[in-house]
Amino acid sequence: MSKQIDRLVEIMAKLRDPDGGCPWDLEQDFASIAPYTIEEAYEVADAIARGDTAELRDELGDLLLQVVFHARMAEEKDLFDFGSVAEAISDKMVRRHPHVFAGETVESTAAQTASWESQKAEERARKAERDGHPPSALDGVSVTLPAQTRAVKLARRAARVGFDWPDTASVLSKLEEEIGELRQEIKDGAAPARLEDELGDVLFSVANLARHLDIDPEAALRRTNAKFEHRFRHVERRLREAGRAPADATLEEMDRLWEEAKMAAPSPAPVPAK
Repeated sequence: MSKQIDRLVEIMAKLRDPDGGCPWDLEQDFASIAPYTIEEAYEVADAIARGDTAELRDELGDLLLQVVFHARMAEEKDLFDFGSVAEAISDKMVRRHPHVFAGETVESTAAQTASWESQKAEERARKAERDGHPPSALDGVSVTLPAQTRAVKLARRAARVGFDWPDTASVLSKLEEEIGELRQEIKDGAAPARLEDELGDVLFSVANLARHLDIDPEAALRRTNAKFEHRFRHVERRLREAGRAPADATLEEMDRLWEEAKMAAPSPAPVPAK
């Protein structure tokens, strides 16, 4: 295995070599490569969702290449290299699993999760001290996460220190309140910025509802997206069989075919979260 890793690291070094390397690879930096890194992670999740293990292998390779690419650019700046990346994550895994590597005992998965979160909180506090600012329960929640995922993480962090609704019914009431405020702003002809603000409040409440129901909102929406696509393609297909297109049909006709699609086949299977 180490030989294959070494080979990949050497390949990337060659691609980034100013003397005979690839012009495209040489032009890249951390910022330009970051979108590809995110895309590859999603493609890994997609392969898992489809149960395609052969493609999963290939997509994991693409994701590993992204790690090697970033590490190579960092090495060129004398920041760190791939070896130190591997060392850092290895040290972190050992540190966060004392019940495996240090002889400690944990009674349950829940106890291990609590220990894990406690260690991460300590690490965030040390980082805040190094960075010269007071620690916050919200430290470390990446701003680049999908908005719904980040909303859940922010709310979960706040809930750990007691800032949370007592039950799901309270969250539903808050959601209804936010929808009412959005409805009023629409009725009053509010400016787009104000509508965006109120819609954001609705979406944040939806994320909190998902958290209380122990549902991943991204996975729920992906499933609904797949369901919508499945049903709308059925509408298109049935119209095409009649020699027509959606633009030629009435809303009533398309709605009838939509209901037909709902009855014709079960909804798509749940899509695993990223």
